[in-house]
Amino acid sequence: MPTLWLFLIVLGIAAVGYVLGRGRALQSVGGDNRKLHSLPSYYGANVLIKVVVPAFLLMIAWLLIQPIVVSNTISGMIPDRSVDNTGSLGLVMAEVRRTAEGLDNAVAQGLMDEDFVNSARADLADVTQRLKDAGQIVTSEVTQPILNAAQRYRVMNATGNLMMTVAVLVLAVLGALWGLRESQGDFRARNTVEQSIRALLIGAASIAILTTVGIILSLVFNTIEFFRLYPASDFFFGTNWAPSFSGRGGSSDLGVIPLLWGTFYISIVALAVAVPIGLFAAIYLSEYASPKVRSVAKPLLEVLAGIPTIVYGLFALLTVGPLLLKVFGDDGLGIMQAGTAVMTAGLVMGIMLIPFVSSLSDDIINAVPQAMRDGSYGLGATQSETIRQVVLPAALPGIVGAILLAASRAIGETMIVVLGAGAAARLSLNPFEAMTTVTAKIVSQLTGDADFASPEALVAFALGMTLFVITLCLNVFALYIVRKYREQYE
Repeated sequence: MPTLWLFLIVLGIAAVGYVLGRGRALQSVGGDNRKLHSLPSYYGANVLIKVVVPAFLLMIAWLLIQPIVVSNTISGMIPDRSVDNTGSLGLVMAEVRRTAEGLDNAVAQGLMDEDFVNSARADLADVTQRLKDAGQIVTSEVTQPILNAAQRYRVMNATGNLMMTVAVLVLAVLGALWGLRESQGDFRARNTVEQSIRALLIGAASIAILTTVGIILSLVFNTIEFFRLYPASDFFFGTNWAPSFSGRGGSSDLGVIPLLWGTFYISIVALAVAVPIGLFAAIYLSEYASPKVRSVAKPLLEVLAGIPTIVYGLFALLTVGPLLLKVFGDDGLGIMQAGTAVMTAGLVMGIMLIPFVSSLSDDIINAVPQAMRDGSYGLGATQSETIRQVVLPAALPGIVGAILLAASRAIGETMIVVLGAGAAARLSLNPFEAMTTVTAKIVSQLTGDADFASPEALVAFALGMTLFVITLCLNVFALYIVRKYREQYE
């Protein structure tokens, strides 16, 4: 049974349980809801929760665990010669999954029947052709080990899905019966429902924490594996970035300093554009603009935040780069050789960051109490003096947070850098030269020809961990500055 249908059936059982639980509670007191401990809706909600929560938790856990179990079982069926031909067990398993999916599509389209699919003596050329007819991408003829593994893969998945369907439906029915049994007048349904909702909210809040922990652990373990293969001193203090994908025997220079320099250089240029413009725009919108102008200008300014970064990258590549080349290139000052440069990416990224600075700063400035402004005016200060000496100091912690958010956004940007700044890893002070960043190289290293056991691929995790530590240090430093200033201000 498809997962969507199972989901809808569980919701249907929960809806029926809600109605029956509410009616059973009223029936237990002769229809007089004044004799109930809780409102009738709480009794129905108690049944609904006991149906939905256990069933969905089991479904989610099953959907997460089943692929791991199936993959581990199928990988044991793959002979070593098949792995040796491709160089990676992951590539073989990907071929098995594609073949199994193609078999499912072929059966759905009537190109094969189940007997033909499960036949161990099927003609491999015939199978390959039918998979192609079903729209499955097959680069070469399907081998017998791949076909056998794909057949077993389909059987295990079908069996697992059937077992999941039965288990989820049984658990949902048992939950409904449990909730209906509790639907009596003296049952404290309200307390149970509120405690359940509180537990659900805690679980929802814990997802973010667990996700962060999972990301950090994945970075840490893969970074440790990288430093087992490549010296940490060469990585952190190397000034040359020249990865080699010629295999484990090839020599690679994986020094991170040029990438960090490009990241900070482009981010500084972007912040130099975004912070003044965004802050001045926020001051105008909050202190000088009329309500009519503000109602039009603020939404138009925030439209910039909704533009995809790939569009900004194309804007940098097709518009800003040629414009800068025309002004500073051979026809102009002659200091710019190509349209892809630090200045190109920095200017476009700065434009992208303006809404982050202006919108947050505007909200913080508006949050400053009007009494502080009135007190300043009462002492004879002008509007500009009030803004400089009262409003901005009071709003400084929030403004620092807005700038920090913009800095983090700039450090983590990828597409604008790839299209606007080039791919050269170099140490240079010339803003009109092409450079690259840590995020751009993470993408390129994970899409290269090396497998995940090589330093050239694992270095992406070391780059990500380095970027994470740097961003964390920036956050801690900004928090220290904000708290220190806030203590002095108070």
